[in-house]
Amino acid sequence: MTKEDAQGSTAEETQSKKGLKKQQKEAEKAAKKAEKQAKLAADQQGTEEDDFAKDQYGIAAMVQSQQKLDRELVRVQDLTPEMADKVIWLRARVHTSRAKGKQCFLVLRQQQFNVQALVAVGDRASKQMVKFAANINKESIVDVEATLRKVEQKIESCTQQEVELHVEKIFVISQAEARLPLQLEDASRPEGEGDEDGRATVNQDTRLDNRVIDLRTTTSQAIFRLQAGVCMLFRETLTKKDFVEIQTPKIISAASEGGANVFTVSYFKTSAYLAQSPQLYKQMCICADFDKVFCVGRVGKTSHLTASSTPTLDHPHPGARHPQHHPRRQPPPLLYPCHSLSLFPCHSLSLFHM
Repeated sequence: MTKEDAQGSTAEETQSKKGLKKQQKEAEKAAKKAEKQAKLAADQQGTEEDDFAKDQYGIAAMVQSQQKLDRELVRVQDLTPEMADKVIWLRARVHTSRAKGKQCFLVLRQQQFNVQALVAVGDRASKQMVKFAANINKESIVDVEATLRKVEQKIESCTQQEVELHVEKIFVISQAEARLPLQLEDASRPEGEGDEDGRATVNQDTRLDNRVIDLRTTTSQAIFRLQAGVCMLFRETLTKKDFVEIQTPKIISAASEGGANVFTVSYFKTSAYLAQSPQLYKQMCICADFDKVFCVGRVGKTSHLTASSTPTLDHPHPGARHPQHHPRRQPPPLLYPCHSLSLFPCHSLSLFHM
């Protein structure tokens, strides 16, 4: 055997020893992993056997209209001390959650109303149930069966301050993402307010990109309800005075006000325009013997305050003369001088007399 052959055989033996050691390490690693998995499976099986409340919580399966759940859901705003000690079902969003020992405190929100809920280890709730409740993502929708209890001290952080829910069952109906693009606490804080304290605020771009979440804040909910209330009172008042509400076109083929800038939209390979005013249609109705008409709707005007929501009404003066005009021609505007009463910015109430 030459010197080169001896060196080659020695190198092969060294490589084979390294390979054997590597295989042994991999085998030991696989054995430890299998042992760990078996132990976890055994622990999990034992936990499931010990979890007496496993049917009282979890992620609910999709119903898919195959059955109708026999649940009468109660609204959060209706929870009062008079309903104390009653067992109710409630559907709401998880606003916040806080685990403390064998308890978990939840704040459940429904629109602008919220209530505190308590999940505590006891006869109806297990440790696993408390852990599950604490790990529910914020903004998830849950169904809760709970007993309504009075509280000795008012809960200042909730709208329903005199009661709380003692949860007996909790099921996730719609699970939210673990990381949301914005938090409601930050969105509810005005811009610049938390800069000094180091608290986060949400800028307008983020709000508009995630408008669905931003509209859940108490401020946004209040704005839309205030607007709806104004329109409702407007309608109720005029309906009692025998006015007729009409619905006018919002997209027209030509600009309704000459010399003014308009919003142009593409409509089946041609141009259309957002209606700048319902005045023409109201005047047509007056000439058609409707006597009193009004409409509530959007109008598109390219002014500093654009696309304003304008509730307006028309009725002729008792001594007015009705113009005899062609239906396609606009009545002389001088017969209908306008008197406006401003309610608040972007909204106006217009009275038309002859």
